Amino acid sequence: MLVVGRFQVFGPQHLVILGIFALGCLAAVLLGRRLPPPAEATVRRTAGVVILVVCGPFEVIDWLPAVGNYRTSLPVQICDFAWLIAGVALLTGSARWSALLYYWGLTLSLQGVLTPDLDRLFPDPQFFGYWARHVAPVWAAVYLIGARAGPTWRSYRFVLALTTLWAGVLIVLNALLGSNYGYLNAKPVTHSLLDVLGPWPWYVVVEAVLIVVGWALITWPWNRPTVPARESRSP
Repeated sequence: MLVVGRFQVFGPQHLVILGIFALGCLAAVLLGRRLPPPAEATVRRTAGVVILVVCGPFEVIDWLPAVGNYRTSLPVQICDFAWLIAGVALLTGSARWSALLYYWGLTLSLQGVLTPDLDRLFPDPQFFGYWARHVAPVWAAVYLIGARAGPTWRSYRFVLALTTLWAGVLIVLNALLGSNYGYLNAKPVTHSLLDVLGPWPWYVVVEAVLIVVGWALITWPWNRPTVPARESRSP
């Protein structure tokens, strides 16, 4: 059943989803903190498989219109990769994949949860696909926080470089196709954080600065210099 229409940001459906999302974040961080190592590894890998199995078909459904709508439907957005990264990071436990998930999940995917740009309504399959692919990376990243799996400064530089490369490719693609992938040429039609960052092209510059600074701030707690405890001396 296809129900086409503009999803209302902070409307009744969105508030219900945000409530479920918040409960999922709480459950994810508690699981990450409290599970013993053997159980943690089993839960993490199982969650990775579930994400891949659930989100994969929804991604394929979104690919189908891309042939005739290459200006809007090509699978090149962050959300098209974030769910895959979440599944692989949880399944493999790779530090590099986990770092990529940490940054993209906690910021870029999170923005898609809070200010969705969605033109399908419940119970359209693409409605469920959108939320599955945006919520899963955030939940997975929150789980990593609970499991105390944070990034290093080296990972920070790697993800910044990779994200810059992704943006550069999209700028060229948008110029060739007349598209707006990554919202690098225009803001989404729904309200979003970009609305308060100024007009184009300045909002792109401000967004880039916020990403560099914001990612540094969420990297620092995992890499704070430790002060060695003073040796106690007998009087």
